Amino acid sequence: MTEWARVRDELRDFALGLPETREDHPWGESVVKVGKKVFLFLGMDEPSEKWAPSFTVKLLSEANGHALTVEGAAPTGYGLGKAGWVTVPFLAELPETEILLDWVEESYRAIAPKRAVKALDERP
Repeated sequence: MTEWARVRDELRDFALGLPETREDHPWGESVVKVGKKVFLFLGMDEPSEKWAPSFTVKLLSEANGHALTVEGAAPTGYGLGKAGWVTVPFLAELPETEILLDWVEESYRAIAPKRAVKALDERP
């Protein structure tokens, strides 16, 4: 398993451990949803000529600026970047995985309903 795939799996597993989440595969790519809303885009399982490994999260804090310092990271297209979405390439030199997990949790908190965030906050 490549390093980027290992990190991708770790992000997916963490996201799926959050309250009320599930994996879905719209457009042939992996996403993690809370309810019906996506909070983590993981892209395709394998790179191709048209797709380089990356993930996308919604960051509304200073984490947004931090994520954009990763080489190749950019505000997400289709106008999503204006709402805080950032796409980060897995093949770049990434921050520690713990920081990436923090970004996933921040994205979850931005998208999840209040009851799900409350359930997360009440965990021991």
